[in-house]
Amino acid sequence: MTGPNSRTVEPGSVDVLAAGAVLYRRRNDGVELALVHRPRYDDWSFPKGKLDSGETMPFAAVREVKEETGHDCRLAAILGDVRYAVADGGKLVRYWEAESRGGEFTPGDETDELRWLDPGAAAELLSYQHDVAVLDRFTELGPLVSVVALVRHAKAGSRSQWEGDDDLRPLSGSGREQAQQLARLLPLFGPERIGTAPPLRCRQTIEPLAEALGLPIAEEPRFSEKNYWNEPAEALARLRQIAAEPRVTVLSSQGGVIPDLVATLVGAADLPGIDLSDIHARKGSTWLLTFGPEARLRSADYYERPTG
Repeated sequence: MTGPNSRTVEPGSVDVLAAGAVLYRRRNDGVELALVHRPRYDDWSFPKGKLDSGETMPFAAVREVKEETGHDCRLAAILGDVRYAVADGGKLVRYWEAESRGGEFTPGDETDELRWLDPGAAAELLSYQHDVAVLDRFTELGPLVSVVALVRHAKAGSRSQWEGDDDLRPLSGSGREQAQQLARLLPLFGPERIGTAPPLRCRQTIEPLAEALGLPIAEEPRFSEKNYWNEPAEALARLRQIAAEPRVTVLSSQGGVIPDLVATLVGAADLPGIDLSDIHARKGSTWLLTFGPEARLRSADYYERPTG
């Protein structure tokens, strides 16, 4: 298994792309995991499947979970990539952790049985060692408390051709399209709160998302470039305050803020697999940060494109 904390989610050159998830539900004494039985192979595995034409990985993961388990879910950390050979060539399966939002299993031709098991029992039932490695990564991350999606604003009009206050410079046509793409991608993570830095282009980037989810947009002035570099410690403290709340928050900010903020958090958490000197935030990109108890950063995944 590769790439548990990689900042890029590009799959690379492979013949077959697939996506899946460790679907879990919370219980008083921990979590239960969903394993499915495939009669065609007589095996037990995590729900997964090939990408449809034009589909990106996170969308495929959510769709496959729904099709194979009957459950809706929200994604969080990327658990890693599994590569192996199949008849069509090299195959890559990307796995997420995914919390069940409810549903009901219906047996079918592809999956005829679903079992909810604690992690130990799941490890014993899984048919493949690479799935056990994915489960080990899930267990290693520990409990999930909160998620913060740091979104860099989409493409805006040219600064050189804008004569007014730069904070009022709006999105361009391509930027508005990126905002619409983000409004389709970010719901996969189950946002419950939306915040934005003051510049208009930051707000416009997440307005379609807010409208789609029926959520208000809270202003977060500490995450603007103007304010961040005056008091970076205050922005970091505010982010940790947000991360301490058990919910999923989307924050729209700027390119002069997000890389430094992510590097600070990753460095303090000593996460492996991320080069602190090479952290980027392209326009319309998202850093998906997950936190455990006491606002401890447990993973950081970079979605370079607003399509996922």
